[in-house]
Amino acid sequence: MDVMFKQACFIVLLLLVIIALIGCQKQETKSKEQDLLQVKSLRGKEKKKVILLLADSLMPQAIDKGIEQNELPSLKFLIDHGQYYKDVVTSFPTMSLTIDSSLLTGSYPDGHRVPGLVWYSSDEKKVINYGTGPMEVLKHGLDPVMVDALVNLNGKHLNPHLPTIYEDLAQRGLKSGSINGLIYRGPIDHTLSIPFWIQIPTSLPKEIQVKGPDYMALGSLTNPLEDIKNLPDGMTKRMGFNNSYSIETVKYLIQENKLPDFTYVYLPDLDQQLHKKGPSDISGVKELDQQLHSLLQAFGSPEKALSKVVFMIVGDSGMTQIRPADEDPEIDLPALLKDYRVLKPGEEVTDKTEIVLAVNETMAYVYKLNSEQSLRSLAELMVTDPRIDVVSWKEHDWIHVLQGKTSKEVRFKANGPLYDPYKQKWTVKQNSDVLDLTIDSAKKSINYGKYPDVLRRLSGALNSHSGPFLVVTAKPGYELADRSSPTHKGGGGHGSLSYDESLVPLILCGTDQKPPSLRIVDLKSFLLELFS
Repeated sequence: MDVMFKQACFIVLLLLVIIALIGCQKQETKSKEQDLLQVKSLRGKEKKKVILLLADSLMPQAIDKGIEQNELPSLKFLIDHGQYYKDVVTSFPTMSLTIDSSLLTGSYPDGHRVPGLVWYSSDEKKVINYGTGPMEVLKHGLDPVMVDALVNLNGKHLNPHLPTIYEDLAQRGLKSGSINGLIYRGPIDHTLSIPFWIQIPTSLPKEIQVKGPDYMALGSLTNPLEDIKNLPDGMTKRMGFNNSYSIETVKYLIQENKLPDFTYVYLPDLDQQLHKKGPSDISGVKELDQQLHSLLQAFGSPEKALSKVVFMIVGDSGMTQIRPADEDPEIDLPALLKDYRVLKPGEEVTDKTEIVLAVNETMAYVYKLNSEQSLRSLAELMVTDPRIDVVSWKEHDWIHVLQGKTSKEVRFKANGPLYDPYKQKWTVKQNSDVLDLTIDSAKKSINYGKYPDVLRRLSGALNSHSGPFLVVTAKPGYELADRSSPTHKGGGGHGSLSYDESLVPLILCGTDQKPPSLRIVDLKSFLLELFS
């Protein structure tokens, strides 16, 4: 899972020596009762609530396989009594933070400004890392990672001029809640309580003031049920960033008749298992199914649940199977760029730094700082590795894409005579097959093949932040690597534009309304329509 908190909590385990020296004392916490007082919907019992459950890395193939084997009764019930879509196009890069930002703002990264789990800020002249693997976090430093994750992500990096669904619902007089959501900015003041053993190695204060929805639960950092319900939020339970915490929290709101109009519930556990075992494993989906059964029973029965709530269950990204170690799946970017001064993790950028890498598993940003080489020359170097899929960069209004191994090129720009299935207009020149585009000049149409909505998604990433840089993706089965970035040999990976990583399932129950477009970026507007 590309979830900052889980990885950061793993790093915190390395600080147990400090904990042993100082002693584990229970922190004094302020009462969170205000959340429960202000969260209940004001619309009346006859109005249906909406619960959106985002299951990290849930894939339609796993759902279909489990149902075929009669092992997913809850998901089968929801599918039989609702709508089931297998081809919802997610955001790009296919990493949770970027996707969550797209889902909750209704914008691609060129709008919401969260380019990935890792990216380089030319304004701050530093790599922004929200928490990748333990070694990379150690090298970048726990303090900058935690500050960016807990302070800057929602407070600064997420575009402050672009409203989240929580802010839009508040403008309509509606109540909302976020349970373990990583993107949570809203109109209500909340306090994150930072454990002393995180304060010690960082510059974080005891408390951080943030803005969120009416009800906000974020693991043990802010838990409105702390003195009311025993939840799995200890060190061994990833400080509450687990499925059980999320499910038990929303069950309490249901049973106590305190559901807000809209509740976002983040379920992180599946992703971790798939990274280790690969996308063919369905054990995590079976566990998810049992948790959904428990949630539906909180209403009295699954039938009663659908009479009271609109349920949306959606994945955020798919995964591809990474080849085993003996098949050389790891594309060593520093080795590929050995003739350049490539910034090492944890180093400061200087006038001598030529290249900065920001690796997001099967996708990476490659930043050109002081090198005299053009972006094109760097791209031509990258595609010499046959494991590279595509390399893209921006020149004025045009976006250029080189194909790995063949070096064939396509270029495109927004506006023009061609319409894609999402009614977006484009001009496309040269080899359209590089991006598997089908162009019908007579009908003035573009259709996508193995790269869903690729023109808009690439454009969104390349316009998401400032500076000259490349977008690089790996072919299925391979992943990109910096000196200390996490890899998943023999397991699963995501980040790229590929079909398997880009299409996610959506199960919609409790309403006859249909989403007008099957893209993550369009679900916010559909959610708002459910309340109109």
